[in-house]
Amino acid sequence: MAIPSITPYPLPGADDVPAARVDWSLDAGRCALLIHDMQNYFVDAYTRGEEPIDPAVANIERIRAACAAAEVPVIYTMQPGDQHPSRRGILADFWGVGLETGRATEVIAELAPTASDIQVTKWRYSAFQRTDLRQLLGHFGRDQLIVTGIYAHMGCMLSAADGFMNDVAPFMVADATADFTRDEHLMALDYVGKRCGVVATTDTIVADLAATAQPALTQHSAAGA
Repeated sequence: MAIPSITPYPLPGADDVPAARVDWSLDAGRCALLIHDMQNYFVDAYTRGEEPIDPAVANIERIRAACAAAEVPVIYTMQPGDQHPSRRGILADFWGVGLETGRATEVIAELAPTASDIQVTKWRYSAFQRTDLRQLLGHFGRDQLIVTGIYAHMGCMLSAADGFMNDVAPFMVADATADFTRDEHLMALDYVGKRCGVVATTDTIVADLAATAQPALTQHSAAGA
């Protein structure tokens, strides 16, 4: 039961961002970036060179660069290959045996983790389930999570909801996530915006990171001088 081929669709943008129910503001000193399941196995379901995947990848790259400049931790979730049936569990009933060890498990080249990035082995839809993600965020003193990656209505949405239930404020990025269909993508944005987080665009996230990081970076530069 491989991931079915995904028909290209227009990537949601600013006009598709639901109104915020909360007045949360993204802070570079409080947030971490989640790059969710951007492995070849999952990305291969898309047609490269088309929406939604290519602009979503480019937007994740922009956010990752902004996080690096603001010294924001970057966390990757990656499913392992050749999962033992006891680990795979009833996930196999929906999706089969999953990934094989090798290229399928690797993050796509454009987003390959650096030595300073954190890699979390992921077992279920939510990045918080059966992982130490919550503990990692606590270690770095982070209580906000920028959510990017695939798939929007599955792992991304449920990670956002799980974050909310762990007192971590999710900021889901409309145009730095991708899904099976536009309708499912919009449903995920609507749910997060109404029930557990803030939905934003890449432009907004990058601007907020730069704005909130500036005082710390200025102080650091002055100290170095």
